[in-house]
Amino acid sequence: MAISDSSAPRTVRELGEFALIDRINAGRVQAPAVVLGPGDDAALVMAPGGRVVLTTDMLVQDRHFRLDWSSPADIGRKAIAQNAADVVAMGAMPTAFVVALGCRADTPLEVIDDLVDGLWAEAIRAGGSVAGGDLVCSRELIVSVTAMGALVSGSPIERAGARVGDVVAVSGRLGWSAAGLAAFTAGVTGAEVEQALAAHRVPQPPYATVLDALQDRAIDSPAGQRVPQRPNIGLHALTDVSDGLLADLGHIAGASGVAIALDSAALHDPALEPIAAVLDADAVQWILTGGEDHAFVGTWAPDRPLPAGWLAIGRVEAGAGLTVDGAATIGDGGWESFRATGSGARW
Repeated sequence: MAISDSSAPRTVRELGEFALIDRINAGRVQAPAVVLGPGDDAALVMAPGGRVVLTTDMLVQDRHFRLDWSSPADIGRKAIAQNAADVVAMGAMPTAFVVALGCRADTPLEVIDDLVDGLWAEAIRAGGSVAGGDLVCSRELIVSVTAMGALVSGSPIERAGARVGDVVAVSGRLGWSAAGLAAFTAGVTGAEVEQALAAHRVPQPPYATVLDALQDRAIDSPAGQRVPQRPNIGLHALTDVSDGLLADLGHIAGASGVAIALDSAALHDPALEPIAAVLDADAVQWILTGGEDHAFVGTWAPDRPLPAGWLAIGRVEAGAGLTVDGAATIGDGGWESFRATGSGARW
């Protein structure tokens, strides 16, 4: 029978900051774009094409996650996923993530281990790695991520590129995180809602459906890296669905100076209906206004076939605002950080 060592450090305070940093980085293998990872004053990351996509997001305990709902590994994956989705939504490949972590000194080391495992698991799924970060003592658990990415072509895919006549299409599931939040809030568990609970704990951005569509061929760069080149596939505007479909499409419509008309029949998800019945809720509202699914929605040239994994849900028209089945939407119904139920927004 194994005998446990009662003198072994069990909390962050007992281990100490620098030993904890060593523990976090032990055995990790950096992505090819990371030339110099943890251990110096800063990381060194390759920037093919000379420009870097940057984004940052913060998760605060009891505001963006609850430890009685999500495991530390879930939280780590979610923190990376929401940043990686923003990088991909710009038409870039994630290369590296820098993570600032705040926690109490009495936090068990197992919590940090599991959180870091989650960070790395999603970073690898997105195509990058955790290149460094910072540690600080705080009253609650805080995870702040800065993500970097390399443009697949010389130009980003902006929200302002939608054109009249474009097809509006989505990749990924919508409404599932909102359904999970509703189930958690109502205290409903069980097989009927487990998929929704899992979707709220850990979003699953379909990175590949964007990146595969953008990668038509690759050339060897002078540094020896394979740098994909974006073909002219007709993707004019793109964003990830973090604040809700109506809210995020509203950003595209406003930035592009166009109107967007949605077809609710195209958005229907039969798998959400049984969950909505259990919770006495409206699945359509989850799909239209629920945030944090991190699906991708974009506008595509009408004369090009949609790539695999994309579903047409509407069209771009002349004018302004959004309609669903011809009816104008009132407000966006999405998430906003300083509302009571908000999640966060970038400057």
